[in-house]
Amino acid sequence: MKTVSLLSRLLLGLIFLVFGLNGFLNFIPMPPPTGVAAQYMGALFVSHYLVAVFLLQLVGGGLLLANRFVPIALVLLGPVVVNILLFHALMAPAGLPLAVVVMVLWLTVFFGVRRAFAGIFSLHPAA
Repeated sequence: MKTVSLLSRLLLGLIFLVFGLNGFLNFIPMPPPTGVAAQYMGALFVSHYLVAVFLLQLVGGGLLLANRFVPIALVLLGPVVVNILLFHALMAPAGLPLAVVVMVLWLTVFFGVRRAFAGIFSLHPAA
């Protein structure tokens, strides 16, 4: 299980580092979305919201690759993963398989460090 968690952490970190850098450097050309997805992405772009998302991806991916503060990296990337999954499920289904893979990788890494989140899932927290 440690090998699976290690590979998942490295792959997830690499995915987020590359796509976070791509948000700033645009070295992976992507076709523009159409329909509702285009309107959504347009609003995110015009409002500069994507800058924060790309920074979160860079920081989270870098922390995962460096194997430092992995629980914090998962907390930073969790909402990004949920938004990616929902975006592709509801607006751009062509990217849904990769979104599901990213979610599975995130869950695998989370399962490997689940003890760090024990306090969050405590029914009766200590005072």
